[in-house]
Amino acid sequence: MATQAHSLSYGGCNFFRQRLVLSTLSGRPVKIRKIRAKDENPGLRDFEASFVRLLDKITNGSRIEINQTGTTLYYQPGLLYGGSVEHDCSTHRSIGYYLESLLCLAPFMKHPLRVVLRGITNDQIDPSVDVLKATALPLLKQFGIDGESFELKIVRRGMPPGGGGEVFFSCPVRKLLKPIQLTDPGKIKRIRGMAYSVRVSPQIANRIVESCRNILNKFIPDIYIYTDHMKGVNSGKSPGFGLSLVAETTNGTFLSAELASNPQGQGAAVLPEDLGRNCAKLLLEEIYRGGCVDSTNQSLVLLLMTLGQQDVSKVLLGPLSPYTIEFLRHLKSFFQIMFKIETKPCGEELKGGEKVLMTCVGVGFSNLSKTIK
Repeated sequence: MATQAHSLSYGGCNFFRQRLVLSTLSGRPVKIRKIRAKDENPGLRDFEASFVRLLDKITNGSRIEINQTGTTLYYQPGLLYGGSVEHDCSTHRSIGYYLESLLCLAPFMKHPLRVVLRGITNDQIDPSVDVLKATALPLLKQFGIDGESFELKIVRRGMPPGGGGEVFFSCPVRKLLKPIQLTDPGKIKRIRGMAYSVRVSPQIANRIVESCRNILNKFIPDIYIYTDHMKGVNSGKSPGFGLSLVAETTNGTFLSAELASNPQGQGAAVLPEDLGRNCAKLLLEEIYRGGCVDSTNQSLVLLLMTLGQQDVSKVLLGPLSPYTIEFLRHLKSFFQIMFKIETKPCGEELKGGEKVLMTCVGVGFSNLSKTIK
């Protein structure tokens, strides 16, 4: 952990989670000013305030100060404590918004984290719980975070705007992370998916699957898309449907894409056939971008490489997303670490978009609360 270092100062509401997560891990206090200062409705939004409350629940001794208008936040991180936590997430963003940050923090708790999150499981903004389960968990396993207590399951589905979903996530703690060398993504060997529908006809999920297969079957025969129709209490409060697809390669890389229907009463109605076709095209686009980690988890893999042992880690990524580029700047501010970035042009065997090889030496972050057994 860093000693009591001087606090970092930022302006604006962008990259709010990145700053608070890195502040918690590095032990450096952070001050964020001018949060939507010129907006008609200034200050923190519900979902951001809810995120701050969640951080407060999983840490011990954090100091959080927010001014009256909510436009300035001072956060002095405490120790990551973990344990059993329940949290009602804001219905303005999905559970994925909170879960992405918990995946970064969970391995470094004092006690293994067991958390129940309630809210929206699938929406059009954040990665859904299905995709995080299929792509982020195998990624954490590469770093040596694994065990019986490592699970993520959807107890109930909830669609916007009503929500009503419930997710259970538990993660073991680790003293150190293993360095990784992920430089060869391999070839796509199979595609798995989940077409879900809640409070609408179960037939909709089958229509999604059929239209999606019409496109993907031209490329690969091994395709299996599950249909998930939750009934009664487990189906949340609002109707909706959607599809998440994951392509797995011969070397254990997972690339994902997903789409959800428009929330009830917002926008035009979406046909299940269109949704299936568009999601299949999105998956093909993600495969074209390629790399050993898909675009949703780029920042997660870079963070875990930074926190790894003092050894070289390498990962081959597709084109960096704007979110990831900003994340690299934040890593430099909080951990004084820089990545070596090499662009790899598309050779004969590397089909698709331009790839980037990211190399770094970990800072040797160790979990101080974890006793050595």
